Amino acid sequence: MPPAGSDRPEAAAADLADPLPLLERLRATPELLAAVAASTAAALEHQKRLRECHDSQLVRAAIALHQARQRAVGRFPAAERLWLTGTGLEQATLWQVAQHKACRFAGCHPVADLCCGIGSDTAALSLQTEVLAIDQLASMVRRAGWNTEILGRPDCFAGDRADVTARDWSGWWVHADPDRRAGRPRPTRRLAEYRPGLDWMLRLLATARGGGIKLGPASDWPQQCGTLPGCEVELTTAAGECREATLWFGDLAGSLPRRATNLDTGETLAGRPGGDRRRVAGRLGRFIAEPDPAVVRAGLVDLLAAEHGLARVDSREDYLTGDTRPATGLLSLFAVEAVMPTGIKRLRQSLRPQPRRSYEIKCRRLSIAVETVRRQLPRGDGPPAVVIFCLSNGQRRAVLGRRLSAAGDANS
Repeated sequence: MPPAGSDRPEAAAADLADPLPLLERLRATPELLAAVAASTAAALEHQKRLRECHDSQLVRAAIALHQARQRAVGRFPAAERLWLTGTGLEQATLWQVAQHKACRFAGCHPVADLCCGIGSDTAALSLQTEVLAIDQLASMVRRAGWNTEILGRPDCFAGDRADVTARDWSGWWVHADPDRRAGRPRPTRRLAEYRPGLDWMLRLLATARGGGIKLGPASDWPQQCGTLPGCEVELTTAAGECREATLWFGDLAGSLPRRATNLDTGETLAGRPGGDRRRVAGRLGRFIAEPDPAVVRAGLVDLLAAEHGLARVDSREDYLTGDTRPATGLLSLFAVEAVMPTGIKRLRQSLRPQPRRSYEIKCRRLSIAVETVRRQLPRGDGPPAVVIFCLSNGQRRAVLGRRLSAAGDANS
């Protein structure tokens, strides 16, 4: 195994040229950062005026930082002040998710944030407890400290450059974020290719007092560690997307092996995957519902269905249906207006009497050319519609409906 910490590959040129002295020079040159922020796109492309006052390496680093800050808007508060790299931002925990995870560490101290990267989790942890941020790149440790000054509590921060695989974490509370790229252009889905790898993660589970390991939600964690005794895997949704799988272990693991949490609604569901019998509806009811992405990935669709009196529309589908409106934010809910075969001709005929302003096209198991279908549907001044292509009792169906708000719909 190569040396590990974050082992974060710095793909962009400015990321590669990112020793600690350059980073410190950049921080000590606020006038350059201000000039870059005030420059037009054309000026940044040519860099002529900027290079009249600063060397080219520093200018490139300033522009890379500015671009990363722009991409961070919406993901982090005070994004325009954070110390980022392009690759570090791509792998950083969304601030909303980092805050959620950090709450579980309340009362645990100190906590080691292993492979800390730019320090999103470090800063969130500092709001709950004392945190030691560790990365094999000194520049990343420095960024984590500076970002904690902006987002967290710097008095609760300590940092150290180290190889996390060379230390004994027995008795520690830990949070770990292994590198999912390890030199690749895209994140890997195989835990065995993380750096540090699966063997190190298993050793951490056996020795540390407790904590959480950040995993990609689409990775092969169900095959590798989804059934580890005494562990809990929490899938987290924010802004409609499943953002992270957190492997909780030791004293921080819950009593059930899977959990799905929606941070936008604040709802959570815990259970055992496959623990409820898969019920399939004989017909489509008044409502059709799409489970939260975290619920689907956690394997808790049937538990959610059982709790709300719903059934799957087909044994191969995750869409649920029923005649009673469920009261939960873990479902996107639609009122069913019509059900028909999936042929575009039939669908167009159904919509001609009241063509709609816009169409939301959804499908999960069926292969549908979404934009092609959307272009062929008639447009008018009718209310927005959703068309869900799905299997129902083994038949391909197009379900025409309308999206219902979480707060309720007086006409439903």
